[in-house]
Amino acid sequence: MCIVYLIAFLFSLTSEQCSSKLIEDSSQSFMERMHTGKTSFIYFGNHVNPTIKLFMEQLEMSADALQDYGISVVKVNCSEDAIANYCTGEKLMTKAYLFRGSEVLRSFDIDTVFDVNAIVSHVLFSVLFNEVRYVHTPAELLRVESAAKQNSDIVVGHIPVLGLPEHRALMEAAFVYGTKYQFVQTTGTLVLKHMGVVDPSSSQAWLWFLHCKGVSRRSDPCPSIPMRKPLNTINIHTFLQLMEAPLVTEAVLDPSDVDVVHMHLGVPVLYLFSQLQTQQLDWATAQTLALQLRGEVGVVVIHRDGPNVKTSLKYNAAYRLPQEDVKYFTLNSAEGVVKLFKEELLQEHKFEDEEEDEEHWSDLDILDDEVSESVYRDRDLMLDLESVIELTSDTFQITVTQNDITVVLFYFKWDAVCMAFIQSYIEVADALEGMNGVKLAAVNCGEWTDICSDHNVTSFPTVLIYRPMAAAQLYKGMLGTKSLHRFILLSLVSNPYLLSSSAEVMSFLEGDLYSKHMYLTPVRVLGLFSSTHDMGVTSFEEAARLLRGETILGLFAHKEAEQWVEGLSVNLPALLVSRSPGVPYEVYSLPSSSPTDLVSLIKQVELDRFPELTVENLPWYLELGKPLLLLFIGKEDSTESMKALAEIKQLLSSGQLDSFLPCWIHLGRTPVGRSILEKYLGFVPPLPVLVMSRLKTGEEVFLFPPERPLMAKNILQWIHDVENGQEQPAGLIPDGKWGPPVPFFDFLAIMDQEAPTYAAQRAPKMKTGGREDHREQKHGTPNQRQTPHPSPNPQAPRQHSEL
Repeated sequence: MCIVYLIAFLFSLTSEQCSSKLIEDSSQSFMERMHTGKTSFIYFGNHVNPTIKLFMEQLEMSADALQDYGISVVKVNCSEDAIANYCTGEKLMTKAYLFRGSEVLRSFDIDTVFDVNAIVSHVLFSVLFNEVRYVHTPAELLRVESAAKQNSDIVVGHIPVLGLPEHRALMEAAFVYGTKYQFVQTTGTLVLKHMGVVDPSSSQAWLWFLHCKGVSRRSDPCPSIPMRKPLNTINIHTFLQLMEAPLVTEAVLDPSDVDVVHMHLGVPVLYLFSQLQTQQLDWATAQTLALQLRGEVGVVVIHRDGPNVKTSLKYNAAYRLPQEDVKYFTLNSAEGVVKLFKEELLQEHKFEDEEEDEEHWSDLDILDDEVSESVYRDRDLMLDLESVIELTSDTFQITVTQNDITVVLFYFKWDAVCMAFIQSYIEVADALEGMNGVKLAAVNCGEWTDICSDHNVTSFPTVLIYRPMAAAQLYKGMLGTKSLHRFILLSLVSNPYLLSSSAEVMSFLEGDLYSKHMYLTPVRVLGLFSSTHDMGVTSFEEAARLLRGETILGLFAHKEAEQWVEGLSVNLPALLVSRSPGVPYEVYSLPSSSPTDLVSLIKQVELDRFPELTVENLPWYLELGKPLLLLFIGKEDSTESMKALAEIKQLLSSGQLDSFLPCWIHLGRTPVGRSILEKYLGFVPPLPVLVMSRLKTGEEVFLFPPERPLMAKNILQWIHDVENGQEQPAGLIPDGKWGPPVPFFDFLAIMDQEAPTYAAQRAPKMKTGGREDHREQKHGTPNQRQTPHPSPNPQAPRQHSEL
């Protein structure tokens, strides 16, 4: 009989698990649903690809979870039932909608609601939008506290990334306890600092309980208690129960007979024995300890004058850990008790923490950074240098003089950056193999130190380009295949192009003159001079030589040059800039200046007025020193993104953004943009999103209010409010300093401890003989990581920039 019941029970469980709570609506049932006034989360689709299949699995799981909160999860098959406004257009299959009756509360990209936790957390947050306060700054939190005093207590949750399990746990707690407590959610680091978190940059989720209900004076702060356990549903429930429990409980029984709520919640209990003569002092001690241990330990005062207290007088305290017997001890000081409990409470986590630390440090031994990690991962691969000429002291000079262009990599085999870059270098060599006049070579400076010393190479890896009868040119670009390949191809082009007629000028500006290289650099810059005898021609030619490999310049030194600036507000000499065929030319005055100043000017005029930021071009735009008005978009062709881009272009053309650098980042093409956004705000809000940063007043980051449409007039009003101090910052730009990842990786500091001044950095001796173009000094101090890396170009730092 028992077996029959067991089989029936298991069958019922299986049936329940197999029955999905996901509802499939037809067009008729959808319209009926619109008139119920109930809340529904609805996805419209017409076919299933692998990505959509994964989303549908998560959607089905969320149906079970959201049913507990009275929210239906629905799918509509648009192939069978075409719902007007939802089953057509670009939003089909990429959006899910939250309805209350027929009203759309919010729409979500399916990238945002990527799994069951993200779906539940975002849906509940939207449903509870008016109940859960969202704060960016301490000032906003203080306003919530002020309103809550004498009315309700506050639960504050810090969620580093929205949509994760911690976010779901907080929202589920808010749904259950929202009528009892004021819930507050934050994602930025400013509030963490305000709450006393030592390391606000960590990715840990936090929860605090603010006792505001008992605060009568507006000037008094609300006492706050942090939850010191992982942020999940069970721990939040336990924590809130503890906050409701009495601060101190009184009893007239022996500890083993006392029943308090803490024991049922799996929390340790501290028992303090009180005598009639010292009752007030004992009570004060109990309250002091209870405040220090609140949320972690329950405190009970046991009156010895009760007839049922049999504990020996030699003990004045006892404690009981979960599922253990009472242990008695003698209390000497409150500090000693706090220390005892902290050690006991942390004991069970001690070994886990030690194991994690061991894993962390052992990883750092071999995985210093991402570059070292890639080298370690590929440590068993043999480098195929067949397409790269390995140079020696005997072959170096003849090799670099017999080719039109010889590209030479100077490297160390033991340096992580060198070994990572050499993979890209080999790929470039393979791509250029067979091209006439171009050879790629390498020098191992660990073996041929004399070559590296003679050519004044002081940082590694370094790439120099050699041409016959010309000074070597330093490659200053990104250490990657694409950038180096582009640089070498552009180096093959004459710079500047010498133009002899207006017809050739037109052909140059339209890109016809060098059509096979047009894809490498869409911007053409032309220098206009009245004659070849103009004093500025020599400086322009030298500037073009310095920019060889980076851009293509044209030179038209002719009496017809006057025609190209006729009717414009500039005189010769001048720069003419063509960004693409059919786009009006831009003209700039060309002052008499040195070649290096001309290089800076040319680089500035090449920059777009509304650029798409990438890792490669970011440093040049930051050099302008303007505050950034930065638009983050997910899909360039989405309606919201197109509208936002158009609105900012409208403001730009009207001249109302001249004091800013309007720019945008496509998170699909530049994935690091997502990390930047998370660093700015602590989370990634729905896209598109507009932020302002790098103001002269400080390192604050301001977020355009998500609830307001991204329209020109709203953007201008927001900028005005920021400039007048009426907007609170949403975050801070994190400190971008690069120090050693851990102390023992600071090799030179260790060397200095063993042999003072041994590792002191010295500037290299300056050599004569025309090598000045690529001299670099060793950089850094003994407190920086000193594995030789490329010295960054002061105009374009190649590896790190701070937005």
